[in-house]
Amino acid sequence: MNGMRFETTGNDDNARTGRLELRRAVLETPAFMPVATNGSLKLLTFRAAEDAGFRVLLANAFHLSISAAMDEIAAAGGVNAFTGWDGSFLVDSGGFQVYSLAENRRIDDNGVTFRSPRDGTEMRFTPEEIVRIQTMLQPDIAMVLDECVALPAEKPVLEKAVERTSRWAARSLDAATDAAPPLFGIIQGGLDRALREKSLKEITAMPFAGFAVGGLSVGEAHGDMYEVLDYTAAGMPEDRPRYLMGVGDPVDIVEAAARGIDMFDCVMPTRNARGATAFTFGGKVRMKNACHRGSNQPIEAGCDCYCCKKFTRGYIRHLFAAGEATGAVLLSVHNLRFTARLMEGVREAIRGGTLADFRARIRQAYPESMGNTTNT
Repeated sequence: MNGMRFETTGNDDNARTGRLELRRAVLETPAFMPVATNGSLKLLTFRAAEDAGFRVLLANAFHLSISAAMDEIAAAGGVNAFTGWDGSFLVDSGGFQVYSLAENRRIDDNGVTFRSPRDGTEMRFTPEEIVRIQTMLQPDIAMVLDECVALPAEKPVLEKAVERTSRWAARSLDAATDAAPPLFGIIQGGLDRALREKSLKEITAMPFAGFAVGGLSVGEAHGDMYEVLDYTAAGMPEDRPRYLMGVGDPVDIVEAAARGIDMFDCVMPTRNARGATAFTFGGKVRMKNACHRGSNQPIEAGCDCYCCKKFTRGYIRHLFAAGEATGAVLLSVHNLRFTARLMEGVREAIRGGTLADFRARIRQAYPESMGNTTNT
C-alpha cells in the first residue's frame, strides 16, 4: 500500500491538532472534508472548495462503481485523473449506502448483494471487491467495507455487524496489493459499550493507516454519540488519524474534536444550502424568511467568502423566492467557507488552550443540537 504520514502537533486536554501528509495534499487537523460523492460537488466546481480552504474531498466507491464511468475512471488512471481534482480524495467504501438500501440488499458473512439504485442490476460487494475498486480509483485514502447498522438496534444485530466488520477488515488487508491506497479500518458497535470496545480492540490491532468511528449519526441522540466517543476516541492509537464518519453538525464537530477526533465529512453544508439554510457563528439563518427581504446585510458579517463579500441577504432571499439555482450555489459557497472557518477556529482554540470557550460559543449558537429551541 502507498504510504502517508501523520503527526500530532499540539493538544488541549483530549483534543489535538495534527498534520496529515497525503500523496496530493497536506491536511491540518482537525479537518473537514466536503462530500463529492460522484467525484463532483453538488452545484459547485472544485475551485469553490479550494477557495474555501479545502484540499481533501470525499467520494464514494459505491456510487462510482455503479456509474457508467467506472471503466473511464480506470482507463484515466484513477479518480483524480478522471475528475481533474489535484487535491486528495478519501473514498468511502459505500457500506453506509448499502445499509440505506434496506429492502434491496442481502448481507451474508462473505459480503452484500444488492440491486443498483441506478438501473436495478444485481451487484455483489465483498471486502476483496471493494479493495479492487479502491485500487482502480487510486484515492489518497480508502475505506474498507464494513457493516453499518441503523440505531436503535437489537444486540444480536450489533454483534453480527461487529463480527463481520472485523472479519471483512482482515480480508481487506489480505487483499491489498502494493498498488492499493492507504486503508482505514472502521470501528462499529452502535451504542453498546462492550461491543464498541470489542470492535475497537480488534480493528486497531490491525495495521491500518488510520481508523474511523462508523455507525454514528444514524438516528441516535447527540448525547449518546458523545458518550460513545468519550471512550472510543480515547482508545484509538495516538499515532494515526481518527476519523468520525458522516458528521457535520457544528456542535457535533466541536464536541468530537474535544474528544480527540481528527477528521470529519458530511453533506450538511451543501445540502442545507440547497434548502436555503446558512450556517453562521451566530447560528442557522433561514434565507427564505420574510425578515431578510430588502436586507442589505451579508449572510454573515466578517465572513470572507465570495457570497458574503458580494451579495446581500435580500438578494439571496430573492434568488430562492424566484426559484433561481444561483441562490443555492452562493449559499453553498458560504456554508463551505463557514465550515472551513469553524475548523480553523477549532485548531486555533486547541493551540491556544481555549477550546472550552470555543465549545461554549458554538453550543450557544446552535442550541438545537443540545435538544433546545432552534435559532432563526
